[in-house]
Amino acid sequence: MSSRLALIGFGLALLAGTAVAGEMTAFELIKEGNKHVGEDAKDKVVQIRSEKSIGGLNPNIWYIVYFDPDATFQSTEVKFGAGKKLSVRRPTRLLEPITGAHKPLPREKLKVDSDKAIAIATKEPILEKLTLKAAELKLERMGSDSDQPVWKIKLWAAKLKNPNDSADIGQIFVSAEDGKVVKTDVHPNRID
Repeated sequence: MSSRLALIGFGLALLAGTAVAGEMTAFELIKEGNKHVGEDAKDKVVQIRSEKSIGGLNPNIWYIVYFDPDATFQSTEVKFGAGKKLSVRRPTRLLEPITGAHKPLPREKLKVDSDKAIAIATKEPILEKLTLKAAELKLERMGSDSDQPVWKIKLWAAKLKNPNDSADIGQIFVSAEDGKVVKTDVHPNRID
């Protein structure tokens, strides 16, 4: 009987390890996405964004947008779900060449990955008393006149009256270069 329990425990541990292994960070997905874009687009990331996370703060649906000189609108987007490629497309990005958002992010400034950015953002004192439920991330330039890459982390927290519901409480901007919080636009009163 005890050997059966040990075997079941071992199996559950393997399953838990597999679930964790499937959660790839945004920077790991850049490498994976390089397999699905042309040679001229590899590592030339313009933007990384996620969908709203489910069941925790780490998203599992990600979009990596590459600068692709061969594409009509100079971009190729690779969509991932749980670390697996779901689709590759060439999106229409009409305004980006005007705003400068079509240029690749400076690779040497991409030092803080998505998991670290979430950890930094959630340690902000204004969030201390809140129960965070979900996050949505976007890595792009701080502004059209800046080369500074920032993680724009949109957060949802549990509502006071019904903790199963959540409210959008705003965003925290974390530098992808040094991990410093560069802007906080959070409204805890939205959980009322």
